[in-house]
Amino acid sequence: MGATARTRTGNLPLELTSFIGRRRELAEGKRLLSTGRMLTLVGVGGVGKTRLAQRIAGELSREFPDGVWFIDLAPLTAGDLLINEVSSTLGCPLPDMEVLTECLEDKSLLVVMDNCEHLLPQCAALAGDLLAIAPGLRMLATSREPLRNAGEQVLEVPPLTVPGDAEPSGEGLLQNEAVRLFEDRASSVVPGFKVDDANFPAVARLCRRLDGIPLAIELAAARVLVLSVQQIVDRLEDRFRLLTTGPTTAPPRQKTLRALLDWSYDLCTPEERVLWERLSVFSGGCGLEAIEYVCSGEEAAWDHVLDVLGRLVGKSIVQRRGQGPAVRFDMLDTIRHYGWDRLVASGHAKDLRLRHRDWCRSLAARAEEEWFGEHQMTWLGRLSQEQANVRAALEFCLSEPGEAWAALEIAAAMWSHRLSWSSPSEGHHWLERGLALEPDAGAVRAKALWVDAWLVLLRGDQEAAKPLLEECRTLATRLGDEAQLAGTIHITGFAALLAGDFDRAFTLLEEALVRRRALGHRGHVFVVLFQLAMTAVLKDDPRSTELCEEVLETAREANAEWSVSYALWVTALGRWRQGALRDAAAMMRDAVRLKLRCNDHLGLAQCVEGLAWILADDKQYEQAAQMLGAAHGVWRSIGTSLSGVGHLAGAHDRCAATLREHLREERFTAAFDRGAQLTPDQAAAFALEERRGRRPEARPPESDMASLLTRREREIAECVAKGLSNKEIADALVISQRTAECHVENILRKLNFTSRSQIVKTWSSRDLDQG
Repeated sequence: MGATARTRTGNLPLELTSFIGRRRELAEGKRLLSTGRMLTLVGVGGVGKTRLAQRIAGELSREFPDGVWFIDLAPLTAGDLLINEVSSTLGCPLPDMEVLTECLEDKSLLVVMDNCEHLLPQCAALAGDLLAIAPGLRMLATSREPLRNAGEQVLEVPPLTVPGDAEPSGEGLLQNEAVRLFEDRASSVVPGFKVDDANFPAVARLCRRLDGIPLAIELAAARVLVLSVQQIVDRLEDRFRLLTTGPTTAPPRQKTLRALLDWSYDLCTPEERVLWERLSVFSGGCGLEAIEYVCSGEEAAWDHVLDVLGRLVGKSIVQRRGQGPAVRFDMLDTIRHYGWDRLVASGHAKDLRLRHRDWCRSLAARAEEEWFGEHQMTWLGRLSQEQANVRAALEFCLSEPGEAWAALEIAAAMWSHRLSWSSPSEGHHWLERGLALEPDAGAVRAKALWVDAWLVLLRGDQEAAKPLLEECRTLATRLGDEAQLAGTIHITGFAALLAGDFDRAFTLLEEALVRRRALGHRGHVFVVLFQLAMTAVLKDDPRSTELCEEVLETAREANAEWSVSYALWVTALGRWRQGALRDAAAMMRDAVRLKLRCNDHLGLAQCVEGLAWILADDKQYEQAAQMLGAAHGVWRSIGTSLSGVGHLAGAHDRCAATLREHLREERFTAAFDRGAQLTPDQAAAFALEERRGRRPEARPPESDMASLLTRREREIAECVAKGLSNKEIADALVISQRTAECHVENILRKLNFTSRSQIVKTWSSRDLDQG
């Protein structure tokens, strides 16, 4: 706190350091206080509520002839003393409500009550009474939570903006509020200190690790006297010992980070403290269901968790994020670390870790069971949200003796949602560690072996998969475990497919399909069926058309969008092999759109790669070369390549050879390099871009139209021609209405039609359904 200038027009503290950022909050605070009479700034401790209140009050001071009066309530230990403090600050002769009323009733002034959180009932009552009898009075309060007065307006004060992980340095690096604050405060300790290209990455990490909390950043900046920025970052694991050098003029609670949080902790009830500690077991936030499962019990009974959680949100300890069904709760990392230290000190940390582990096991099991269906996209999103929690649970299981089996169980169940990992390499990382620590030869190990083999195959490592599959086959046979034996046969067939041994792959995948169908595993059935269709396409098997139709129909019937994207991809390859280039390109672009929705970069790489092959055969050589480079960039971004996947490498090599022949080496390399520089999102945008300068392709002759459609699409076209609505089509063919709608949209696209009436006219005039 700065020095105080007590004058006839107030005692607002003078600013001793520069005010950084807060343009939006400053403007909004002034607006709210100009339109209402009571404003409370709320936020976590150290976020800068006091400093913002002082700046708002200072900029509005001309509107109050009788002054702006600042009252720091932190030193008060009893609510009975509140009226004494207010009376004394405002210059009233006696600490009496009647006298105070006489002093204020004809005045125009602004009263700032700072740090109200420990005297909430008394502050709320006094503010209400004073506002009722003094029409010229306005009040500005700061608190961890609202006073909940009638007419109170609340402005949440968030942490300062921090640089993103990929935010570049350069001329604009000081546009960030947290970075500017750090530089300003560090330069006051070490004159001449500047944030530049060399130290910006470390400063950015520091600001992110400290959650953009101004007090924490200022305490860290004070350490540049003896440490480099990188050394400060390296020591942040013990941030409460590191950040202990506040200004000598600051209140005791603001001289160290721990003292600040001790203040907030002491203001909580015993139940609130327990829940704060238990919530620290989560990483990256969580939903209410998870909190009730993990945190309830003993001091926090299930039926009370919701109420206690609401109070922690009100006190700015916990943050509510999201709207609607996706509401989540999170804590700033600094607050979570404090809670974790308290939990460890209580002796209950391991118990909470075990409950958190069990919740993650349940989550992974449900995701595996429900992944192939209409909730597929929901599960992809949910597991992406819970990625940090799953990682924390896995790390605990692999660090705690005797718990590796649970890590294998969780990681293996995620086979159906490999997108939950940053790449196939991450999933392999967890399984490899778990398999090394858990030698028990049971079903959990058997499943983990084939899942790990699948993931290393996706990385292009054929040799690493062989011993995993051999051990899995032996173990599953000895256990008589039909599910894991089916998994072994399936992934062995997939390995043969990747190696380009299509005949062996087809035989093994057919066997795996029979086994999975007998076990009733719908999701597994789709994956095997998809790979069987891919094998048939690449070996030019006459069954490929029928298999592609079946895999697309299976995915659409299940309303599983991610699976539909793969079905579209393999069907597009089938069309390409048959020479239907226009249709193949359109289907491949449809697959790209779904890949973007799923954030599936491995699938995106396959789609962009396939589109390059199609464009090359369509004599769009320059665009095909750039597309091939774009695919290379996406492959590289996920830590894999085509080198280990022979089933695609052959087509890739033929495509590259064709392009080199037509473009010559220099033009091909230039176009390829342009594509390789694209990010995955840019590669997708390039793939979806309309082809400029090309004439629109003519609608195919009526006699060829039926050949462009799948068997199911021809059935639906006939229903449309009979005048059936999408709902009636769904009822007639025993499919969902959404599936019927998708089929109609695909028919319109494939035939270059714009309305259902064109289908009616065409199918009514000719017997095309026999095509």
